[in-house]
Amino acid sequence: MRYQPTDNQIREAYHLARERYAQLGVDTGQALETLSGIPISLHCWQGDDVAGFENPEAELGGGIAATGNHPGKARNAEELRRDLDKAYSLIPGTHRLNLHAIYAETGGKRVERDELQPEHFANWVEWARQGGHGIDFNPTCFSHPLAESGFTLASYDAGVRQFWIDHCIACRRIGQYFGRELGTPCVTNIWIPDGFKDTPVDRKTPRLLLKESLDAILAEPIDPRHNLDAVESKLFGLASESYVAGSHEFYLGYTVARSASGQPPVLLCLDSGHFHPTEVISDKLSSVLLYVDEVLLHVSRGVRWDSDHVVTLTDELQAIMQETVRGGFLGRVHLGLDFFDASINRVAAWVVGTRNALRALLMALLEPAEQLRELEVEGDFTGRLALLEELKGLPFGAVWDYYCMRQGVPVGIAYLDEIRAYEAQELAVRG
Repeated sequence: MRYQPTDNQIREAYHLARERYAQLGVDTGQALETLSGIPISLHCWQGDDVAGFENPEAELGGGIAATGNHPGKARNAEELRRDLDKAYSLIPGTHRLNLHAIYAETGGKRVERDELQPEHFANWVEWARQGGHGIDFNPTCFSHPLAESGFTLASYDAGVRQFWIDHCIACRRIGQYFGRELGTPCVTNIWIPDGFKDTPVDRKTPRLLLKESLDAILAEPIDPRHNLDAVESKLFGLASESYVAGSHEFYLGYTVARSASGQPPVLLCLDSGHFHPTEVISDKLSSVLLYVDEVLLHVSRGVRWDSDHVVTLTDELQAIMQETVRGGFLGRVHLGLDFFDASINRVAAWVVGTRNALRALLMALLEPAEQLRELEVEGDFTGRLALLEELKGLPFGAVWDYYCMRQGVPVGIAYLDEIRAYEAQELAVRG
């Protein structure tokens, strides 16, 4: 039987921690209040290994791979929503859902992606409304016959390009529907797999075609109160090891140029698995946000490549959240997760990853940021180093436990008991 502290023990530990942090000028109550207002967008595709409902048995494309065969993956929208409800119930705070176009519910009818309508997502909206969740959205430009060449919006084939342009336009309108119905803007993020396995001769033309496609997609103005557009870069992928049309430099230039020309802004999406292993997105945030209004973060964990492992409390995760908080960027950064692991309980993956993202945020919020900044400006780098190291030993865990208790979710790893029971009752019977 797992030891669990009592509520009184949690409160007593928190009061001691609050005093320790107060000595450094940190208000733990304010940190918790801020944290409670930060939503994280959980990605639906963790629940079914990116299968979707269009053709769940189809092979994954676009250089995406989900490995493992843990029992109980969601087979339909109702199961997926039940799994998400269980995950949300074990995570403190109120959070969003990140949905892909292949999770449309079409009543068993074949609906091509360029013909998707808001009505195909009405059940998702009703579910989100009842749970208080905002919805974010993504065109699905992979796992489709017209993506088998490895190219979509940057294809040399004008017919292929037009299909994907029309699909992305449909997705923006669906995003507008989500935002209007739920009262919170939907971030509609475009990622494409376009690239070459081996070294290309012409790197320029696919990028010119991609720019033309994006311009056509974004031509229709949509109220930013309902929909925000984003574009996501990648360094390489399976079958696009040598060249990706939508590189970081391409999309950074595209988003900056739109802002500079007075066009409606487009968010730049930074995915923590989409860069060289020696690059980190925590180091890019302050530079990017000098030139673009807002960014979308896809927080993942790469192991030697863009492997989308469950988020753990790594140094880089902490650095991402520190940069977001220290720079005063919380209002300009949209936080989402992007991983999928079929080798473990999929509900647990959501819970572990999201709780870790929130813990890293809380650690950043508990820093004496002004004091650290003053030491740096004064050139007292010795004091800065000493204080940063001292923070590592402060009772952060007691503050986190108190937050979980106050939010009505399990403290510590007690959530595993609920997940085990849910697995026995729900997941194990799916076959």
